[in-house]
Amino acid sequence: MNTSNSARLQRCESQLRGFLHEALHGVPVETILQPPDSGKWSANEHMAHLARYHQVFLERTNRILEDMNPAFSRYRAEEDPEWERWRSLSYKEVAGELAVLREKLIARLKALSDADYERTGVHPKFGEMSLALWLEFFLVHEAHHLYVVLQLVRGA
Repeated sequence: MNTSNSARLQRCESQLRGFLHEALHGVPVETILQPPDSGKWSANEHMAHLARYHQVFLERTNRILEDMNPAFSRYRAEEDPEWERWRSLSYKEVAGELAVLREKLIARLKALSDADYERTGVHPKFGEMSLALWLEFFLVHEAHHLYVVLQLVRGA
């Protein structure tokens, strides 16, 4: 595996676990579950969204590997029939699912060749992207939600 793909994979292996360990250390579960006054998602709902998006990303990865340049619609949790189930999970359930899905994602990504990372899929806003760029997009999207989690649990 080339250096760039190895670095991406390393970030994927460390970003989520490292962040959650530090950011949520000592935070009461009630704080994680507390919806903000704005009516937006709680920290737990952001983490549930990330867990669900792992499933979506794995499905997209498989399509990119199986089909020639597949086109995807924009993922919006509010339009996802699975979202209500995910957002209703307890913190412990979300954390457990997120850990299992991350391990599944890492195992899938480790099995790929450099040529696999060059395969493409079409994002509705960003156009044709290599699987390597899809992974970058996944990590940036995740980082955004983790930042919001930090604001919700530590920003008071």
